[in-house]
Amino acid sequence: MSATVKRVIGLVLAGVLIVGVVVVVVGGRLFGGTTGTAPGATDLTVVHGVIGSEKKPFFDDPAVRAVFAEKGIDVEVVTAGSRQIATSVDLTGVDFVFPSSAPAAEKIRREAGARSVFSPFYSPLAIATFTPIVTLLQSAGIANQDAAGTWHLNVAEYLKAVAAGTRWNQLPGAAATYNSSRSILISSTDIRQSNSAAMYLAIASYVANGDSVISSAAAETAVIDPMAALFLEQGFSASSSEAPFEDYLSQGIGSKPLVMIYEAQFLGRQMSATGRSAITPDMVLMYPDPTVLSKHTVVPLSDQGTRVGELLQSDPRLARLAAQYGFRPADPAVFTAALADNGLTAQASPVNVIDPPSYETLESMITTISGRYDTPLASPDANVDK
Repeated sequence: MSATVKRVIGLVLAGVLIVGVVVVVVGGRLFGGTTGTAPGATDLTVVHGVIGSEKKPFFDDPAVRAVFAEKGIDVEVVTAGSRQIATSVDLTGVDFVFPSSAPAAEKIRREAGARSVFSPFYSPLAIATFTPIVTLLQSAGIANQDAAGTWHLNVAEYLKAVAAGTRWNQLPGAAATYNSSRSILISSTDIRQSNSAAMYLAIASYVANGDSVISSAAAETAVIDPMAALFLEQGFSASSSEAPFEDYLSQGIGSKPLVMIYEAQFLGRQMSATGRSAITPDMVLMYPDPTVLSKHTVVPLSDQGTRVGELLQSDPRLARLAAQYGFRPADPAVFTAALADNGLTAQASPVNVIDPPSYETLESMITTISGRYDTPLASPDANVDK
């Protein structure tokens, strides 16, 4: 090989090396790297979490993943029910859990010895329904509309109607609007598996106990029969809150006139570019009065889990992205802005909000009700919903 050819090859290799160094340095700056290397698929630290499935679309969002990647983190999650996370899910190798239930999170924190928890956002329990239904309930004194146009279900009056076995076609005006022989009953998820059903139980038991949180065995015994009826008389109930909500959207008023959901499900769908058309003009978001907040709480089980919790709590970009999925971040202005950006009226934070019972009390009521089902629950799937 001639000297000239060798010099040419050497110059080419040197040029390639220089370009490579520039790419690495610039790439490191673009991605926020501190070591001078751009985080790629093999450079990110994988952090494992177990979450309620209502948060899975948020964690799957490329924009959310990009924020974590900028900090050198690849968050990998699987879904499970809050009760399953607190009782039966194997947490070996898990860096954080993110249930939608504050009582479940507190139990996990105590047992794991976690020093801190993070609550980056929350969602009130709500009811998905329809205009003819709220009109009927209003005529019966079971629902009312406030000055801002928001609908509220009077839980005390609702429980009286359920206890009396009231049917829709017995309400004034039903013949012209919803002439159904079905009992007035909210459709919920399976109380044996789902946190949204457990929060429904928390609300109903509070009202049945004279507007007081259940805190004793005697109080629990006094209300357990009507509480069990709320769930047993529904017939089949799904384990995931997505299932009855999807039925509500696709099957309409005949199948699911009242569905207990999280507010975030309804609002998140309204703000979804691909799913907003499913919310039709006759669909209504109503709030139980009183209601309860589903407080989504990160319990770190490792230092890396703590990093995830800190980012969710403090990064304003993640707060804005959470609001796009209908969750309420700590700063209410972020939530209001997300709604306004999508042409939606800001939803005032519910005022009549109660605390759920302790984890042990709530679990005791659920266990009693579970024992009254005709068939035992199959072995829980680790990927069932909240």
